[in-house]
Amino acid sequence: MREFVVLGTASQVPTRTRNHNGYLLLWDGEGLLFDPGEGTQRQMLHAGVSASQITRICLTHLHGDHCFGLPGVLSRLWMDQVEHPVHLHYPASGDDAVRHLIAVVGHTIDLHLHPHGAVGEVADGLFVRPLRHRIETFGYQLVEPDGRRLLPERLAAAGITGPDAGQLIRDGRLGNVRLEDVSETRPGQRFAFVMDTMPCPGAEELADGADLLVTESTFSDDDAELATAYRHLTAGQAGRLAAVAGARTVLLTHFSSRYPDVELLRRQAEARAGGAHVVAASDLDRYALPPRRPPERAGPT
Repeated sequence: MREFVVLGTASQVPTRTRNHNGYLLLWDGEGLLFDPGEGTQRQMLHAGVSASQITRICLTHLHGDHCFGLPGVLSRLWMDQVEHPVHLHYPASGDDAVRHLIAVVGHTIDLHLHPHGAVGEVADGLFVRPLRHRIETFGYQLVEPDGRRLLPERLAAAGITGPDAGQLIRDGRLGNVRLEDVSETRPGQRFAFVMDTMPCPGAEELADGADLLVTESTFSDDDAELATAYRHLTAGQAGRLAAVAGARTVLLTHFSSRYPDVELLRRQAEARAGGAHVVAASDLDRYALPPRRPPERAGPT
């Protein structure tokens, strides 16, 4: 199951209908919790997700609306007697703050700290790149490697049946038949999480080819000066990010409390999104990842 659960969509100031940040990505048995702000533990109850589903916690930066819920989540993991390892990823410059947040919990779980300070892969398929905010900030990208799908009609034409098909997959060749002759590329899915940033190369690299791009959309285009001053994206800039990167579905979030109705932001993003599907997130929404991109079929050579 691959599903994205929205726990909160407010930026610095929560509202009556929007909690502080919090997002859970369920991906093949892993649960990646992104930027747990205040109230995340309670929002998990409303969303029907369990602390036991969390295997990784990923912080983009150490501003309070992105991390003040961490102690509560860790306490809940302990209360629920979660025994599996939980990995915590965060910018290395925030190490002192992270350790203080952990220290107030007073209980211990099998928690592994993974500070990072440069571009790279921080876990299997999980990559980070720097963003441009007021403090050190990193976005996250989860990449599934491309695979291959066997084509029954080509297998039959090549006379390959039963266990021989498995051997072909393992070895890449069976006699004169190559795997690529009887299969097609199955593009892997890509997820990107871009939060609290001005437009920058790191955001574009994270969003590149994303099936689901989750991005901040803090300000309206009409408030571009505020966005620049606080180093955030406008809705139009979020849409342009999707267009430049070729993202398929864009989920807008991290809305300023000055916009009680965010439909304006969605329309502004959509106008510049280059055909990407644009959605304005609401608290407790759940989104299945879009289907994989169409396969690239190779012909025999």
